[in-house]
Formats: sequence, C-alpha cells, structure tokens
Amino acid sequence: MGISLREIIYDVGGGIPNYGTFKAAQTGGPSGGCIPARFLDTAIDYDSLQALGSIMGSGGLIIMDDHSCMPDVARFFIEFCMDESCGKCVPCRVGTAQMYQLLKRITNGSARMTDMSSIEELCTMVMAQTICIDPVTRIEGHARITIHLAENGTVADARLHVTEFRGFEKFCEGRSFWEMPGITSRICGICPVSHLLASAKAGDAIQGVQIPSTAKKLRRLLNWAQIIQSHTLSFFHLSAPDLLLGMESSPEHRNLMGLIQKHPDVARNGIRLRQFGQEVIRLLAGKSVHPTWAVPGGVDEPLSADKLNQIKRMLPDAFDIIDLALDLLKDSLSQLETEVRSYGDFPSLFVGLVTPDGGLEHYDGMLRVMDSDGKLVEESYPPEQYRNIISEAMEPWSYLKFPYYEPYGYANHAGLYRVGPLARLNICDFAGTPRAERELRQFRRLSRQGKPVTSSFHYHYARLIEILFALVKIAETLEDPDITNPYVRSRTAVNQLVGIGVCEAPRGTLFPEYHVNEHGILQKVNLLIATGHNNLAMNKTILQIAQSYIRGAELAEGLLNRIEHGIRVFDPCLSCSTHAVGKMPLHVQILGPNGEVLAEQFRD
Repeated sequence: MGISLREIIYDVGGGIPNYGTFKAAQTGGPSGGCIPARFLDTAIDYDSLQALGSIMGSGGLIIMDDHSCMPDVARFFIEFCMDESCGKCVPCRVGTAQMYQLLKRITNGSARMTDMSSIEELCTMVMAQTICIDPVTRIEGHARITIHLAENGTVADARLHVTEFRGFEKFCEGRSFWEMPGITSRICGICPVSHLLASAKAGDAIQGVQIPSTAKKLRRLLNWAQIIQSHTLSFFHLSAPDLLLGMESSPEHRNLMGLIQKHPDVARNGIRLRQFGQEVIRLLAGKSVHPTWAVPGGVDEPLSADKLNQIKRMLPDAFDIIDLALDLLKDSLSQLETEVRSYGDFPSLFVGLVTPDGGLEHYDGMLRVMDSDGKLVEESYPPEQYRNIISEAMEPWSYLKFPYYEPYGYANHAGLYRVGPLARLNICDFAGTPRAERELRQFRRLSRQGKPVTSSFHYHYARLIEILFALVKIAETLEDPDITNPYVRSRTAVNQLVGIGVCEAPRGTLFPEYHVNEHGILQKVNLLIATGHNNLAMNKTILQIAQSYIRGAELAEGLLNRIEHGIRVFDPCLSCSTHAVGKMPLHVQILGPNGEVLAEQFRD
C-alpha cells in the first residue's frame, strides 16, 4: 500500500512485454476505472485511486499497452456489469443495457457523433439516482437497500430487498407434525426457541389437547430466556456500536471490537447478560441452540431442583446489568433527538398478544390491534383466526412477504402495522410487575399526549424494558412450587386437521399454520414470521431516513450507516422471515429516475 503505479509495473512486474508502451491500468474490477499514463506516479492507496475515479476493490490490476482499444475495454466491462445487474433497480438494469449498446456501436464502427455525450449522460445518471446498500450489516440475514432519487435530486423511494430464498414452507410438506418443532427450530440460530414453541403449540392444536400447567410454565420460562438473550444481542452487540461510538464514526471502529476497546464494561455486560439467557435455555432444554425440548403435548423433561437453583443464583447479576443498561440508554437519548424524529417516526397500527385482561404477554393470549391514536381496532381477537385480519402481499423485488391489516387494505400501505417490543409496550394496558411497570410509565412519557410511542428508534428502549420484565417473571415463576412437577406432557393422536400456533418471538408475533392428513403428515405449511410483519414499516423507515439525510448524489459513510441503522432498530431476522442467509459487506449506489448509476461506494 502506497507504492506507485510506476513501481508496480516496471520494478515489480518487469515492465511492458516486448518493450511496449504503457497506455492505462484498470483497478477495482468492472466497477473500477482506467488510469492513463499521466498518472503513473500515483500512489496505490484507497484515497488516491478514488480521487482518480477508480477504486481499490479486491486489489486486481490490469495493465494495457498501446495495442489495447479503450472503447473495447469499456464495452467488455459494461457487458459484465449489465449481465451481473440484479435487475431490481430500473436505473441500473436499463442504464447499463443502453450503455452497452452504445459502446457496441462504437467498437464496430457504426457510432454517431452524439453517442459519446449520450454515454456520459447515462454514466452520470446511473451513478446518481439510486443508492444501493448491499448487504445491510449487523442484522441476522442478508438484505440490500436501494434508494431512488427524483429528477430534482430528492429521494423518491426506498426499498429493502431481501435477496435470498430458502423455501422452508415447501420442504416441510410431507413431514410428520411431530417432527416440526425440531425442524422449525433450525430456521434460525438466533431465535430457535420462538420457532420451537410456536410449532409445538400448533402440534397441541392438531392433537386437540390442553398441555399440563407445569409444561406451560416451563415453556414460558424458556420463552422469557429467549427474549433476554436475543434482545441483549440486539442492543449490546448490534446496536450499541452506533449508539455509543457515533452513527458517523469510522466503520473500522464502529463495531463490536471497537466497543470492546472504548467501552469494555458495556461489552462485557452484554456478554454476561446474553450468557444468562443462553444458560437458562440450556438448563431447561438441554442445549441453547436448536433445542427440541418442547413437543406437541408439552415438554420432554421436567425441571430439576438443582437446575432451578442454578438459575436462581444467576439472577442477581442479570438484574444489575439490565439496570445499568437502562440508565445508559436513557442518558444517551438527549443526544439522539434527531435520530428519534427521523428513524421511523410515523403513524401505524400496532399488533401483538396481550393477556385476557390486557397485560404484557409473550407466550399466549389474544391478538390486539391498536392505531397510533391509541384506539383499539381489535381489542381481543382470537389468534387462530389471524387470516381474517392479516393478509400477505408479494412484491417482485423481495423474497420477504408484505403482511398487512386486511380490513384497511394494501393500497397506499393503509394496513401497515408494526410488531415486536415497541408494539407490545404500546398495546398492553400494564406490565404486571412493579419494576417493569415503572419503566413502562417512563417509556410512555416519550409519546405525544398519552398516545402510543411511534418512533421506531425506541425499539431499543422497549427491548431493555422487556428484558427487565422477563427477568422478573423468571424469578417469580421459579418460586412456584408446581414448577418442578414431573407431569409435563399430554399424549394423544391427531384430532384436528389444522393446527395454528402463536407466540411472541423477540421480534414480534409468530404464526405457524399446519395442515395435516389423518396420519399427521403435513399437506400445507404457512409460516408468518415476526420480521415479515415489520416489512412495510422497515421500508417506510429507510425512506424517512433517506429523505432526512440525503441531498443529491453525495454519499458519505455516516449516511450509509444511518440508513442501515433504520433497519437495525427492528432487529430483523431475515433468516427466519425469508426462509435467507448471506454475507455482510456493503455496496451503495445512487440511481437516477431512468435507472442510471450516478454514484456508488463500496465497503469490503
């Protein structure tokens, strides 16, 4: 790094073969640029190459002599870009094809005088009219974001593209419903417990049984432990680098390792609190990742007195950490007022489970739908009838479904709703424990005139309150003398041909729906996943952030991270919701109204 181009060519590479004359060097692959002879003494580093209109990319370097035809080189690389375009943004899809045709005409000798100016115009437009963040980092799964600009340079649209597909629903067909809890827990390594429990509840419905009361309490313990470990991961490890190190700080430091260096106590606390949740899951279910302990009819094994005491001994440390985390976040809110206003602050519906008397709930209960004025649209709706009020739309640019509230419709996204911790704290009448109740009252002071909290930025705060609630409920449940009762499973055969389970995953309400034959073999599966519910809201959030921060085609690292953080506040688990997996560097493009790339940046 820092050696000149001349040194690389003539000292390291031995010069141009056959005493040829140097003409240009191409760096950065197809998205890079060509450096002419007058810049031979340029140092090879990120900033110097960017100043010349090229990039470092993966470090590739192509040297051309005076026999190389530059229009032919341009045609070759633009053909590659055209073929590799995902096709989801009109500017890139159409613009690269038009440029290829113009360059092809130049290389075969049939060009017109206006072709060069047309190519320049297309290049400028394709580089400035769509921002493409690919993929989004520090989430679970693989996604990309595109932001489309209007003719006047303002943001016209923004989209979250979930680009990978797994098809979990389809390949479950033909399996026995008895197998499904163990299979669906493998949809995700972050929230396997949610899938395990919801699937087991669908199996309960197929059997037509009421599971033993101890089994239900043990399932609740497992779900609260899941809430703790997942919310801790989201706050301490995925979001804290932004909150504590700064949204626009260098990406080399704005990560978990940077957090460990600058705030080691915070990082350690996150590890210890998540360890508590994981250890409770292990003690109950035998292992912390992909457990198979919950089964149709109850659970496989009761809780022993020894394991109960192990959990009790870990609780004081967990309570200390969550108190510190709540203070840390509340102290930082005054410095984040701009983010609170622009990170997904809009009217919407809120959906989730509540207890029969309206309390905060994570495992059972009734569906409640509330609007942003606090009006109850559905006060206590049977969750097994969810299809009557929730429908799913599809868009050609994403594998993630777009659920919406059916009575309001999909047009203009009138049926947009949010789920998860923010929604759950908005729709419940009370938390049910004194410590969580105090925090809930403080949380609700963030809203306007006693209405629901509408800023998605406050998902962070809501997660911490739910961790506190879960810790209190675990402590209370462990004092129940019935919790070690050995009777934890009901056994029967198929009594219903349709089973719908429901529970609150960390990210929102989860619905597995199984259709079986008389032998219990799955004929049809529908998985309405927690992250999917928030799809419309995530798209609207990145649009709001882009409109607040983007001015023309200029791209800055901090801007890219702000847009990513708009997705991060929802803590999406795309591996679950698309049935998607992927890697996490970053590629951002700005595309014009006709699909042409106006600017782009890469983050390896």
